[in-house]
Parts: sequence; structure tokens; C-alpha cells
Amino acid sequence: MDSSEFLDFLTSRTSVRDYTAEELTEEDIVFLLDSASTAPSAGNLEAWDIVVIREADQKEALMGAAYDQPHIAAAPALFVVCANYVRSMSRYGERGILYAVQDATIACTYMMLAAHSRRLHSCWVGAFDEDEVRDILGLPPHVRPVAMLTAGKGRPQGTLTERMAIGEHVHFDAW
Repeated sequence: MDSSEFLDFLTSRTSVRDYTAEELTEEDIVFLLDSASTAPSAGNLEAWDIVVIREADQKEALMGAAYDQPHIAAAPALFVVCANYVRSMSRYGERGILYAVQDATIACTYMMLAAHSRRLHSCWVGAFDEDEVRDILGLPPHVRPVAMLTAGKGRPQGTLTERMAIGEHVHFDAW
């Protein structure tokens, strides 16, 4: 893939919140998880964990924790991507908290792009009650839910979201 094809790939991805009932295959799920494991991480510690949700009751509960966003329950699969502080703090102390969050967000981004590469659709979800998600999933105290990623075969809207011009948020050498 050349740079033009790569940019086309990135700009053709869009968030989709309307899914068909078709389940993701085990191969699809493994591909997304394998893709996450290729993401760069601070000190190569991979300070992230992912909870894969396919059961309807769990998706319904997590939909409630995400302020009733219906696509969470409707998506064939939901991935809750978490920062695992202990992994990164073992080497980096307090700064490891930030590194774990960064590791988790990069891993989630790789999964989102991996879904797009398989002609699947996804939507990053950041609006949720962390404590409620923690309770639903039984997360240990050193694990923070950072993002949810819905995934499946979707029904895209057909139009791409307009983006800001690069010059509006890029600065060279100083602000």
C-alpha cells in the first residue's frame, strides 16, 4: 500500500452505530485482538487488557453504563479496552498511569483500523460511567476502563464526517 492508498484507507473509515444482527466470526475477533497486540506501548509492557462482550445481557448492562447509547447493545461484539496500571507502574512509577492509558488507546485504535481492514464497522465509545463499567465487569482496582469499541457488520450513513483543516490545530516549533 502506498501513502495515497493509506490516506484513502484512513479517510474512508467512519464511526457506525447501526449494525446488522450478523455475528462476528471467531476469526474476526482474533484478528482484532491480534491487531491490538501489535500496537506500540511504553517499554513494550502492553499495559492494557480487553474484555470481549458478546452476551446480550452484558451488552445491555454496559449500554446502561454508557448513558443508554443503543448501538452498544445492538453491536454483535463490544470490546472494553482497559488500562492496566500495575504493568506500567512497575517500571515507570506514577508516570506509568499515563502510559497505561496511552497504551490502551493505541491498542483500541489499532482494533478500530483492523475492523475497517476487514470491511467491518466500529464506533469508539468514550462516554460511560467508569465505576459502573468496573462493577459490571468485575474489574480489579488497578484496571481502568478507557474505551469501548462496538464492532460488527454495519450500515454506514454514506457520508464521511467533515474534518478541520490541518492548519487549525497544528503548530510548528511553538504554539
